[in-house]
This record gives sequence, C-alpha cells and structure tokens, in this order.
Amino acid sequence: MRIARAYIGQFVTYLLDAEYAKMNTELKKSFEELEFLSTTADIWTAHNRSYLGMTAHWLDPHSLEQKKAALACRRFKGRHTYDSIATELDNIHSSFSISNKITATVTDNGSNFVKAFKVTQPVQGDDSGEEDDDDDVNFVDLHDALQDMNVEEDVVTLPPHHRCASHTANLISCSDVDKWILSRPDIKAVYRSATSKCTALWSKASHSAVAAEIVDEVLERKLLVPCSTRWNSFHDAVARVCEFPIAELNTISYNFGLKAITDRGYLFLREYCTVMKPLTVALDILQGVDNCFYGTLLPTLETLISKTLDLKTGLQNLGDLPETVVKIRAKVLEIETAVLAAVTLPRFKLRWLRTQERKDNAKASLLAECRKSAQEDQPTGANAPTCSLSTESAIDELFSFEDEEDTSASVESQVADYLKSGAQGMVTLNGFPLIKKISIKYNAANPSSAPVERLFSLGKLVFTPKRNRLTYKRFEMLVLLRYNQWFEG
Repeated sequence: MRIARAYIGQFVTYLLDAEYAKMNTELKKSFEELEFLSTTADIWTAHNRSYLGMTAHWLDPHSLEQKKAALACRRFKGRHTYDSIATELDNIHSSFSISNKITATVTDNGSNFVKAFKVTQPVQGDDSGEEDDDDDVNFVDLHDALQDMNVEEDVVTLPPHHRCASHTANLISCSDVDKWILSRPDIKAVYRSATSKCTALWSKASHSAVAAEIVDEVLERKLLVPCSTRWNSFHDAVARVCEFPIAELNTISYNFGLKAITDRGYLFLREYCTVMKPLTVALDILQGVDNCFYGTLLPTLETLISKTLDLKTGLQNLGDLPETVVKIRAKVLEIETAVLAAVTLPRFKLRWLRTQERKDNAKASLLAECRKSAQEDQPTGANAPTCSLSTESAIDELFSFEDEEDTSASVESQVADYLKSGAQGMVTLNGFPLIKKISIKYNAANPSSAPVERLFSLGKLVFTPKRNRLTYKRFEMLVLLRYNQWFEG
C-alpha cells in the first residue's frame, strides 16, 4: 500500500512538472508573436512568508480580446527594499524574454515599488550636446571597454510605471474623506455616532443566530457586514442600512438593546452614500475582470468628477464633500498615454472630453502618434543599387524621395474616418490599421493591479493547512496552473 502511494505521488509530481514546463513553453511562444504587453505586480505575505506575484496582459492582435496569464508567484526573501524588488521584477521579465515589449507595469502606491521604478528608468541620451571639434584620436583599452559593457548589461532597467487607479481612489475615499469629516466638529460628532450604531448592529446580527432571525423577521433582508480589506464593502453595508425606514431600524436596535440611530444621523448616512456612490461604481469599473482596458481610466474619472460635483446642490450636511471626493490631480487627466488609450477605444473616441480644446489636443496627439507609427512601418530603404545601373537610372535612384505628403494625407484621412465612424465594437479597429496598432500598444495595460490581487486570492485557496509543507516552487506551480486554467483547456 505504501509503495502504491509513493508511486502515485511520484507520478503526480512528474505530471505536475511536465505540465508546468509545457505551460511556460506555450506562454513564451505566445509572447514571441506579440509586439506589446503589460504586467501587474504586488507582494503578498502569508504565514510569515512573502511572495512576489506578477500577471501579464495583452490584446490579441486578431480578435482584439484582452488576454491574461500569471507569470510568477515566487518566494520573496529578505526586506522589501526597492532594489530587491527591481531585481526580482527584472528577473521575471527576462525569464520570459518580454523586457523590451512591456508598455507598463501596474502596482499599488507602495513607496518601495514607486522608488524601484523611479531609479531604474532608462536614461535618455542627451542629443543637445555640441559636437567635439577636436580632431585628435583617442585610443581606448579594449579590455576596459569590454568590462564597462559587461557592467552596463547588469544594470536593471524596468518599463514605465503605472500606479493602480483603484488603490489611489481607495486612498482618497478612506483617507481624504475621513480627514474632511474629522476636521468639522459638528459633522464629526454625527459621523461617529451614526457609524458606531451601525457597527453595533452589524456586530450583533453577525455574531448571534437569534439576532439574525430578528433582522430577517423585521427587515426581511440581511444586513451586510463590511470587510476590512475592501472599502466598497463599507459603502455597501451603509447603503443597505439606508434602504430600510428608520422606524424599522430603531425597532431592531430596541430588540437588541442598542441605542437607536437619530434622524440627523440617518440623514447623514443617506447623504454619505449619495456622495460616495459614483466612486464605488468607478471602482467596480476599474477593477473589472474582463475587457478592462487602460483607456477606460480617464473616461471613468471624468464621469466620476462630473456626477459627483452635480450632487452638491442637493446636500444639506455634506455640501463640500464632493470637492474632496474628486480630489484627483489635474496632471492625471492629461497623461498622454492614457489619453491615447482612451481615444483609440471605439467606445469612447473623443466623446468623453468635455471641451473643444481638449478634443483638439487629443486629436493632435493621435495624429502625431499615427504619423510616427506610419514612418516606423515603412521599409528602411530599397536595396543598394547594382553596378549594372545606367547613368540615368543611377541619377533617378539618387534623387528618389519619400512621398511625405501622401503619407500624411493617408494618416489624416484614416484618423478622420475613425473619429467619424459610429461603430463602438473593438472589431471596428480592423478597418483602421494605424489606430489598431496604437490601441493594442496603449490598451495592453490594466488601470488597476486587481489581477495580481486575484492571483493571491488563489494562493490562499492553495495554501491550506494540509498543504503548508509545500515547497515554494511547488506552491508557485499550483497557483500559476490554476490561475491560467491550464487543466481546463
């Protein structure tokens, strides 16, 4: 019996290793065919061990559907310093040969991640320097030059960094809104009183079967209990409380032996939910599972700002709170790559921009990017002329110039036709090859790092007490195979 179990264990291990190797081979083959992709990264700590996770995202060049894959969930030892993080990220990128294809890596706002990308961005060459007029010849030691080249090859260079939009919005909702409320003594007292009474209701209903039955009898619906790791859950729980008449809530409070919510506190909770509702919807959009492109970011923020500010006139107690909720730096709304990503999504184009000036600027950026792409796609030049060319042919070859006007007109025509078209499906881009290429490039990224957080959620399912003796590598294999749905294919 023991021999049979040992044999089965060895067979399962062999099968797992073989399938994991096959999966990595297939991923590398897929990445070879891609021109652009993006990654998300984060660090997760469980059972006093840290793991660095990474997922990859790209648009299929043919179907234009968003694709994803988990690349790593490996043990991260030592302190989470910026240089250690940068080295590990670079190692993962290099292992899949995608370092030069990544348009952006999305992480949260952690200072170590931010610094890791800040200090490892490629240095732009200075083209403004004056030419050296010195005609003296300087001899360089070849051995020293080769050593310098080897040193440069070891320098870590990371792709552009995008901060997770959902994490930023969470910081605004949890930090800035709380600061605004606590800075106003009259509102602060109502806020603490109302939320403390809600907390007492949630605690009683979730820890007592008898209390839960009373809630079902009086309200005919369950109360939602907030989750500490998800801000939206607090809003949803308060919103559920506000769905019930205050008389029914006070009936429950009386049965539980708790203090009742006052009329002013109830009004505060309703206004709070009204102001925060657009933000919760925006968070749900930015953390979407399917087809959540980077180009969704700016239209979502623009709509969030507009809808939140429109609420100011109907508020009695929280009239200034909308200004705090939409506290998004202006420069975020003007990031050119984010603008290009949004404009090249047929669903949005220029419709989300509210002023003609911004529409003109976005169109100019799109035209410039299309011209640049068209020039890159042109052949570098004809083959070198042969000696058999006649004198007249050689002269014609010498004075052959690119037809710049035709290229420019073609670009402008394609952009104009794209912006005029009414179709909103992604397949529309197949009729506009220049727009399609730009969209594939800039919409490869996600607006949030939610995908890598879902990877860690799978890690929790794999890291059960029965599996706490798994090796780090075996744990990574199981998580990646499950995330990539390898055995379901």
